[in-house]
Amino acid sequence: MIKRIGWTVVLMAAVLVAVVAWHTWRLPSRQIGVKPVASLALERDAVAARLAGALKFRTISEGTAGDPHAEEFERLQAYLAQAFPRLHATLKRELIGHSMLFTWQGSDAAARPMLWAAHQDVVPIAPGTESSWQQPPFDGVVKDGFVWGRGSWDDKGSLVAQMEAIETLLAAGYQPRVTLYLAYGADEEMGGGQGAVEIAKLLKSRGVHLDYVLDEGMLVTEGIMSGISKPVALIGVAEKGYASVNLAVSTAPGHSSMPPQKTAIGMMSAALAELERNQMPAEMTGVAREMFDTIAPEMQGMNRVVLSNLWLFAPVVRKQLEQSPGTNAVMRTTTALTVVHAGNKDNVLPGRADAVVNFRVRPGDTVGGVMEHVRQTVNNEAVHATLDGGSSEPSPVSPVNSAQYALINRTIREVFSDAVVAPGVVIGATDARHYKDVSEHVYRFSPVRAGKDDLPRFHGTNERLGVDNYLEAVRFYVQLAKNGSAPNQTGVAP
Repeated sequence: MIKRIGWTVVLMAAVLVAVVAWHTWRLPSRQIGVKPVASLALERDAVAARLAGALKFRTISEGTAGDPHAEEFERLQAYLAQAFPRLHATLKRELIGHSMLFTWQGSDAAARPMLWAAHQDVVPIAPGTESSWQQPPFDGVVKDGFVWGRGSWDDKGSLVAQMEAIETLLAAGYQPRVTLYLAYGADEEMGGGQGAVEIAKLLKSRGVHLDYVLDEGMLVTEGIMSGISKPVALIGVAEKGYASVNLAVSTAPGHSSMPPQKTAIGMMSAALAELERNQMPAEMTGVAREMFDTIAPEMQGMNRVVLSNLWLFAPVVRKQLEQSPGTNAVMRTTTALTVVHAGNKDNVLPGRADAVVNFRVRPGDTVGGVMEHVRQTVNNEAVHATLDGGSSEPSPVSPVNSAQYALINRTIREVFSDAVVAPGVVIGATDARHYKDVSEHVYRFSPVRAGKDDLPRFHGTNERLGVDNYLEAVRFYVQLAKNGSAPNQTGVAP
């Protein structure tokens, strides 16, 4: 009997191994087969210098009263007009506050227009870090093969690369078939309420329905994703929502020599500990599952086996991915304890404690669901939870099985021929979400390569962009413009 059970176990194990092997090797590559385009010749030094020039202007978004940097936006725009004269002579420019909307009219009136977005504003330099910069953040220095300065990555690099691409096409006498809009907000770092929101309203009021929108977003990552040797280019098909929850506890203040069993700080601490300990569930579904399924056939060794068989290994993979902040954020609505205020003297029990918990809401969850999670997890009537202003639901998920996604996918493969392309979720917020009423195809991709050492530079110290990296970005936008206007591509209204 025991011997028979043993053979049964061995047989079942053999069948399981065979099924896993079959699942692993039957999955074909999802990468589009393309012929890499010839590298477009560009004047390297001049192109880099034009980007560097745009970094000299302190177009900072910092939420202060009034408009302290208005003159800097005007100076930046005057510089761009001088740096890209053909673009400014050919395209129609409209100002919405400090934001800009350019229109490059296409020859086909029946074709739905395209929109490329970027933003002019940058984040401030963190106080006390100025001396840590290898090059001054607003000097716009080109040195050691890099363009140094605040905004080189986020997001003047995209904006100037787009202008550089159109200037190049105009110099070659190119005329687009499909109309192209350029939308350049001036307040993306503060939510886009006066920029992208108003541009989208303007387009909607004119009856414009965009074929697709492409904004900043995910990158061509190198050496960041384990188990794959090739660069991975992720196209953001959605972005997470945003919800900050204010927590408040009020009790009678008192002397520290006679503390009650429950204090304001104690109850608040317990509530915060529970929220951090009991986070919303991680799910390998939706866009996250699509990303892993797309990348799996390109991986090596056991990584390929495991990701190709998530029906079996999903719990193990999920547990492993939860250990990394980056991959954890892709799979779940994250919980971040960001602000705590209580007390002002060491021998006085404060009568009030306040805190803010920030949630980045994954597609599939809702802001309402976050509030319900907070109430159930805290489970203390003394802790009052209210939703802070400025919350937003996760964006709609743009389709992967569409001509618009395929257009961006193919262009990436043509320019970054060594890259694996897959969909992904942008864990931060971009201006892209504001265009959902004028297009069902909103994508987020920044055509630049990034390694592990580059990621801390976003909103951080020593922001810089490699010159060769930047030239690739210019070539990407040139090719995307050509592909988008080619016959039988996107742009034709059904």
